[in-house]
Amino acid sequence: MVLTRAWVRRWGADPDRAVLLGPDGPAADARELDGLTRDGACRLAAAGVGRGDRVLLSCAPSTATVVAYVAALRLGAVVVPANTAYTRPELEHLVSDSGPALAVLDDPARAEGLGVPAAASLASLPEGPAVEVDASAPGDPAMIAYTSGTTGRPKGAVLSHANLLAGAQSLVEAWGWTPDDRLVLALPLFHMHGLGVGVNGTLLAGASAVVLPAFSPDAVADAVRDHDATMFFGVPTMWARLAASPRLPELAALRLLVSGSAPLPTDLFEAVRAATGQAPLERYGMSETVMLAANPLHGERRAGTVGRPLPAVEIRLADDGGVEVRGPNVFAGYWRQREATEAAFTADGWFRTGDLGEWDEAGHLRLVGRASELIITGGYNVYPREVEDALRTHPAVDDVAVVGAPDPEWGEVVTAYVVERAPVTDEALSEHLADRVAPYKRPRRWARLDALPRNAMGKVVRADLPRLEPRQPQGGG
Repeated sequence: MVLTRAWVRRWGADPDRAVLLGPDGPAADARELDGLTRDGACRLAAAGVGRGDRVLLSCAPSTATVVAYVAALRLGAVVVPANTAYTRPELEHLVSDSGPALAVLDDPARAEGLGVPAAASLASLPEGPAVEVDASAPGDPAMIAYTSGTTGRPKGAVLSHANLLAGAQSLVEAWGWTPDDRLVLALPLFHMHGLGVGVNGTLLAGASAVVLPAFSPDAVADAVRDHDATMFFGVPTMWARLAASPRLPELAALRLLVSGSAPLPTDLFEAVRAATGQAPLERYGMSETVMLAANPLHGERRAGTVGRPLPAVEIRLADDGGVEVRGPNVFAGYWRQREATEAAFTADGWFRTGDLGEWDEAGHLRLVGRASELIITGGYNVYPREVEDALRTHPAVDDVAVVGAPDPEWGEVVTAYVVERAPVTDEALSEHLADRVAPYKRPRRWARLDALPRNAMGKVVRADLPRLEPRQPQGGG
């Protein structure tokens, strides 16, 4: 079975059921969504997109964004999600590496000079004749999800229709996802949490989602109340803001609260449980694998752990504690990067996640560190090398090291230790980064050193960097 055909089967079984809703009311039932995405596939084809061609998608969350994503998959195109905050150099890399036939962007001007046609939405494209849809094979590529290695250079993880279907199936089974569920979807629709979990899972279960254009505690609580929602998925930063809001107890009406994309602090876990009467369900996944593990739907949910392997997923720990996985959800390799692909897999075919873990006495996986220096801030991945290279282009910066510092709201905040060549303010360095890296990659904390601690090989010893006092939580909604 192919992902899109599984969706179409669900729509045909109950064509009048609402599937996508906006914050102000119904947007599309199953019959309408089928028609909208068929029409979108025709428009894509008329714009020159064919099976196997890449479509870069970088839009704010909306029902139209979901339609564009589904239409591209139904046509047999390969979706390349891109963060809406990406700067010009970041978009240039994705375009030059993936070679999209079309870019769908909130602001098509972002694509000027990149050598790729752009549209603000599928509705803005000319109508086209009927085309064949849902003809992809299970092994055909469906998505190139860009991630980064320890060098910070983004790599494209190629996920097939079978990978995405297996990832969604495991969650539908593990979380008891049914057509009666309604998800409040406030996640961005350019990474695996929003697309691979929120959208794919909703459509596979035959359920519905209220798509919010942006996250706020009030918007989430209003959607729960106004649309009789049953589920909410968030990143720890969202949970921190909900916990600071008087409306968190309103989420007690939901049957399932999920946290992912970064570790959830124990005190925040307990705050959510105390306010809602249920522990948030933490899970573990990544761009290359969709989802891998989750705390149980029924049974003890342990703070600080990501639970047990999901159905059809296998997880083992290497001798050094490295987390290795395999299953039908695991990608086959990186886009046009043979060496990186070979290095990512063991000789017997297990994917090396780069995370370090341990099993607790109940058989739950606890992630204890990362093999790389990856920073996860507000659910987004930041790779220090990329930020360091950008800072080093400032004439006043002689040397720099970027790390993640623990933070009660963001999980981690990007922190830069700068060795100055000449005096320079934090504000000047932030301004220097404004057109070089996305806002979430820019340091929130700064420190000055006379020299960076280095070992005999010249490598920065990050553990020897001075420890800064933890930032205090910020109040408000």
